[in-house]
Parts: sequence; C-alpha cells; structure tokens
Amino acid sequence: MSSHSTRSASDHLIAAADNALRTLFGSHSAARPYPVPAKDDGDGALPAHERAQAAALMRVNHVGEVCAQALYQAQALATRNPALKAHYDAASRDETDHLAWTEKRIAELGGRTSWLNPLWYAGAFGIGLLAGRAGDGLSLGFVVETERQVEQHLNEHLDRLPSDDRASRAVVTAMRDDEARHALDAERAGAIPLPAPARWVMRGAAKVMTTTAHYL
Repeated sequence: MSSHSTRSASDHLIAAADNALRTLFGSHSAARPYPVPAKDDGDGALPAHERAQAAALMRVNHVGEVCAQALYQAQALATRNPALKAHYDAASRDETDHLAWTEKRIAELGGRTSWLNPLWYAGAFGIGLLAGRAGDGLSLGFVVETERQVEQHLNEHLDRLPSDDRASRAVVTAMRDDEARHALDAERAGAIPLPAPARWVMRGAAKVMTTTAHYL
C-alpha cells in the first residue's frame, strides 16, 4: 500500500472517530428548519403520562438516528466508490438533522436520551462495516431494507403518539419522509435486495434495540 493510500485510510479513520465523538457527546445543529405542526396548542395541554410516553418514543427515535450516523459513516468508510461515498455522506447529513430534531423534542418534553447510546453506536458501526465489505450493491440493499424498516417503525410511532402531541408528530412525519426518500435513492443507485434471512435478523435486532431504548 502506498504512503498516499495509508494517509487516506488514516484520514478516514480519524474522521470516523471524530464523527462518533460528535454524535455521542456533541451538540447538534440542523441545516433545515425544525418541523413545525400546522396547529400547535402547546405542550402544557399534554397530561404528564402522555408527555412521558412521547418522550420515550422520541428517545427510541433518537437512538435510531445515532445508529444511522454510525451505519452511514461505516459504509462510507468501507466503499471505494467516490460517488457512493458522497451518497452516504449526503444521507448522513439528513440524519444529522433528525438527530438535532429528536434531541430538541426530547428536551421540550422533559425527557432524556438513551444511556446506552455508545453501545448502540458501536454495534451499528460494526454492522455498517460488514454491509460495506459485502460489496456496494448489497451495502445499498442494506440501506433500502434499513430505511424501509425505519419508515414502518415511524408510522407505528405516529399511531402511538398522543393525538394532541402535534409537535412530535411533525418531527416524526418529516423524518419518515426523509427515510422513504433514502430508500428510493439507494434503489436507484443500484441496490441488490437482501436475502430473507438477513432481513429477519435485522428486524429481530431492531426489535431488541427499540424495546430496550424505550426504557434505557
């Protein structure tokens, strides 16, 4: 390996480590405006138990965004295709917006983020590297399946959020629309569908994560 390639690999690793630290311990700013509901009667109208429920659901969504940062960073690190790396980087910027939005909404509800975020990030980064090493087509297929599962998960949260919590609903709706677009973009970029066993494993792992993050 040439010294240029070595430096390039080192630069990528440093950037990945920096992103991990910023994701887990930094403050996040969204490039796009915070989603605003068409009608907002104020959070004071929400009973305490509904605020707690909404905060727990938004904590789960925040964990999903922590994992998305790790996945896209790992997949960008694994690919040797500059165009695909740019694709992952662009999707990661959208997920940074989601990270900032969910953090803001959790704070508004008086909640907290997951205590296990470093564990979620590390696990997702490892999975992202494995997906990336499997080849660009399967890596994109992993994106498609992940984003479709996330879209379904967010639709379920829209059903579970308090009907009067329009602020949380606005955030979740905007996130869901982005995830659907990410899946479509990955399909157009040449995604190869994942085999059924891989999809089943992904669903099982997601169920464990979301159930745990609801409480921790």
